[in-house]
Amino acid sequence: MTIASTLSPLGALARVATIAVAVFAGSASAADAPPPSPLRIPAGDYTLDKAHSSLVFRVSHLGFSSFTGRFARFDAKLYFDPTRPTAARLDVMVDPRSIETDNPPPSFLAMLQGADWLDAERYPEMKFRSTGVTSLGGRRLRVRGELTLHGTTKPIELVATFNGGYAGHPMDPQARIGFSAQSRLKRSDFGISLGIPPPGSQMGVGDVVEIVIETEFNGPPLPGSPAASAPR
Repeated sequence: MTIASTLSPLGALARVATIAVAVFAGSASAADAPPPSPLRIPAGDYTLDKAHSSLVFRVSHLGFSSFTGRFARFDAKLYFDPTRPTAARLDVMVDPRSIETDNPPPSFLAMLQGADWLDAERYPEMKFRSTGVTSLGGRRLRVRGELTLHGTTKPIELVATFNGGYAGHPMDPQARIGFSAQSRLKRSDFGISLGIPPPGSQMGVGDVVEIVIETEFNGPPLPGSPAASAPR
C-alpha cells in the first residue's frame, strides 16, 4: 500500500489538496477555476504512479454487453506545466502480454495474446506518443497522438480531465497530479479484424474499442524534503 492511499482520511491532507489545485491559465472560466494556490504544482517531468493507475478497454460482445478487460503492465512519462497545460508531452508503453479479463475461460488470455488478436510475440509493445494538446475549457484537454498497436501506427485522440494535484506533503513529499481520460478506436484500423460482425448484424465482437484511463503521476519533490536533496 502506498503512502497516498493511506492519507485520504486525514482532514489536513484534504485541505492541502483543496488549496493546492493549479489553475489552467487562460482555459478555465471563473466558475471552473479553483482559488489561487500558495502551493503551486511545479512544472517538470512526471513519472507514472503505477499503484494508482489503470488502463481498461471495453468492446461490444454480441451487442448484449460491453466486454471489459485491462492491461496490468504499462508505464508512462509526462512533462506537465499547470500554467501551460497545452505544452504537455506524454509517452506511454503497454505490454500486450499483460492483458487481463475477469473469470477468463481456459486458454482465453493466450488466445487474445495470439496471432489472431494482439500477436504479442511478434509485437511485444504498444506505444502512444502525444503530438499536440489543446484546451477544451475548464480542466479538459484534447490530447492528439500516435498509437502503435499490432505493428501499425495510426493517429488517435484522448479527451483528458486534469483532476488536480499538490506540490507535495510531508508524508508524500513529491508533487502529485491526477487525470481521467477516454478514447475510442477501431481495431480494424490496426489490422485486428477477427470476429467483427457483418454490416447490419451484432453477431460478433465489435470493431470500436473504448479506452478508459485513470492515472496519477509523481513529480518533483518538495523543496527542503529529503527527497529533494537525494542524488538523482
